[in-house]
Amino acid sequence: MSTDQTITNRTFDEIAVGDSASVVRTLTQRDIHLFALVSGDVNPAHVDIDYAEHDMFHKVIAHGMWGAGLISAVLGTELPGPGTIYLGQSLRFTAPVALGDTITATVTVTERREDKKRLKLDCTCTNQEGTTVITGEASVIAPTERVARPRVALPDIRLSDHGQYQRLIEAAKGGANVPTAVVHPCSATAITAACESAEAGFIAPILVGPRARIEEAAEKAGKDISAMRIVESAHSHQSAQRAVELVHAGEAQLLMKGALHTDELMGAVVARSGGLRTERRISHAYVMDVPGHAEPIIITDAAINIAPDLACKADIIRNAIDLAHVIGKETPRVAILAAVETVNPAMPATLDAAALCKMADRGQITGGLLDGPLAFDNAVSESAAREKGIVSPVAGKADILVVPDLEAGNMLAKQLTFLSDADAAGVVLGARVPMILTSRADSLRTRLASCAVAVLMARAQTMAAPGLAE
Repeated sequence: MSTDQTITNRTFDEIAVGDSASVVRTLTQRDIHLFALVSGDVNPAHVDIDYAEHDMFHKVIAHGMWGAGLISAVLGTELPGPGTIYLGQSLRFTAPVALGDTITATVTVTERREDKKRLKLDCTCTNQEGTTVITGEASVIAPTERVARPRVALPDIRLSDHGQYQRLIEAAKGGANVPTAVVHPCSATAITAACESAEAGFIAPILVGPRARIEEAAEKAGKDISAMRIVESAHSHQSAQRAVELVHAGEAQLLMKGALHTDELMGAVVARSGGLRTERRISHAYVMDVPGHAEPIIITDAAINIAPDLACKADIIRNAIDLAHVIGKETPRVAILAAVETVNPAMPATLDAAALCKMADRGQITGGLLDGPLAFDNAVSESAAREKGIVSPVAGKADILVVPDLEAGNMLAKQLTFLSDADAAGVVLGARVPMILTSRADSLRTRLASCAVAVLMARAQTMAAPGLAE
């Protein structure tokens, strides 16, 4: 008999009519996604919750052949086991299998053919309530030699349905499109990003730049911009200035970066006269969708502040906490990262972390739980935190990762993106209005998530977009 460590067969001579074996499996969403990936069967009855709710069974159901696969598993690992050759299988599907159902697949020998070492087996699958969901008959050639093999360890498989981003996108739908100054959209990529965000119901684009170049970019992108307002400018610097003026005039509630350098846009935003500065320091945050991690992680600051001092880090944290509130974290856990989890006078990042935590204790930073210094592993892994003996409401469960400087944040975000298949939706906070910074390399999903986050911020009117500085 097979065990957790080995798979052992039963030879033809050892098998009698009436012998049976079973396997038991509980259907999960992961099973359905894996089966759909392998088979290519994306029938919405199995993978589309909204569709399935209005379908015949009013719920997501398993692919029929998922249950049939359990029968194959019994034949290949239990009875007869390794060395079995499948000849044929009849199946009848008598009831649906829903998420959470526990299915017992059983095969029972009904006929032996001595001359060809063939068996016929009755096959049934029943659920936890005893309801039969599949019946059928299998025909196999049974092995004639004993086989006992170690059970092969299957590879780890990590699935990501990007549900975190989908929830953000759904949360941003339904309200009025937010007037958005799209700054210098003079490339096909920039026009496409603006049009996609408009089509998704997030923004009402105001295209700011040279009309001829914008229209040329739209033609190249195959996008119809005839209904969109164009505010003319002569060059990218003027595009940034005009966009800021639209915010001051109350005509735009968001900024979206187009085909200009980030420094050009930020120069107009942070200008002492006529800019969009507030009492807060402006900072950037990535909302990361990391496969295998149950919740989105905010990484800040990885794009604006190169070497932030203590006061700047305090504002970076305040901005990130406001963002976390908007995306549904009532009391976000903030991990202030360093290379180690102890305060070391030779490592300024650890001193800043300790000071920031004391500021939170004194009510200078509110709205979240702070702890630091924490190394990255202690911030995101509860087991790593336990191993180090760290007792903290933040360690291992961080929602916000505050990096010591831009280089560390940029490397961390890109490592997660390119080695862990994470998505990074970015937004700039702390100015009069949120700003959307997208990259040419961003997927449609990431661009929409970035826009959704900014739209949620604009609608919430949080302290991450407080009043203009004097």
